[in-house]
Amino acid sequence: MNPLPLGKLPAKLLSELFTLLPGGPRVVLGPRTGEDAAVIDLGTRYLVLKTDPITFATEQIGWYAVQINANDIATTGAQPLWFLATILLPERTATEEMARAIFTQIADACREMSVAVVGGHTEITAGLDRPIVVGCMVGEVAKDKLIRTGGAQPGDLILLTKGAPIEAASIIAREKRDALAGQFSAEMLEHCANFLYDPGISVVRDARIAAEVGGVTSMHDPTEGGVLTALWELAEASGCALEVDLYGDRQPWLPDAVALCAALQLDPAAAIASGALLLTVRPDRLAALQAAYRQANIPIFHLGQIAAGAPAVRDRTRGVLARPLRDEIARLFDSND
Repeated sequence: MNPLPLGKLPAKLLSELFTLLPGGPRVVLGPRTGEDAAVIDLGTRYLVLKTDPITFATEQIGWYAVQINANDIATTGAQPLWFLATILLPERTATEEMARAIFTQIADACREMSVAVVGGHTEITAGLDRPIVVGCMVGEVAKDKLIRTGGAQPGDLILLTKGAPIEAASIIAREKRDALAGQFSAEMLEHCANFLYDPGISVVRDARIAAEVGGVTSMHDPTEGGVLTALWELAEASGCALEVDLYGDRQPWLPDAVALCAALQLDPAAAIASGALLLTVRPDRLAALQAAYRQANIPIFHLGQIAAGAPAVRDRTRGVLARPLRDEIARLFDSND
């Protein structure tokens, strides 16, 4: 049997595995392709939960873990409130300084968001060559404010904030800085490394603005597999087709990020894209949403619209776009490539 590639499990396999899992009477939203978080009915409010690991990045890994998990809480319209972390440190190279740095990063990120750290686990783990942090973020949302990835309807417009792939550019610049030093200036690499903070990999503010404007029918956080995988997940979660223009006038790709991807022969459309918020909105609320983002100085790209039909992502010039088998960034950590 062939081994599975690095990254997310294939969507078909994952959907099959979901059928093995038990549910419960208070589970409003459980494991589903494309949905960012779980939702539990507490009676008067919904509890929203998310867990996600940081496996590609090593620099600022604790800070990453908080941001990525907070993003998935925010895309449901909820406020991130509590955080737990499992910290796995590599045998042979783990040090007190490494542990202290990760704890400090988690503390700083949570303090900035007014999130309480309420538990977790830390150990030195056999077989690891770098640290891994598995975060779990918990939040709350009013019952009438919940937003699902699967809430998109035919006629809704598809938007993306900031551009992409923000996180991929930051990872490349940080993890492959020495290898790329002969192709790019130190200033350009440092600029891309700082994409972590500016434009930033957090979409908590983006999501809050969208929820406040209203008329937003779904939100999704493009992570592994990039914008293209996120579009496929949106299509599958909503049960609709997506008509997009990714390679024409509406291109959302950031030039510096594209240059780094090109240097390593990576497809920016399939590279991890945290920092951009994918959302759908009713046409009558588009102008208000654009105005709100303009006031907040957040760029926004109109990618296309939701259409009736079987789940698919159809580009205006290239036809049906294939779903990525794995994230392009995984190739940087794959010894077979």
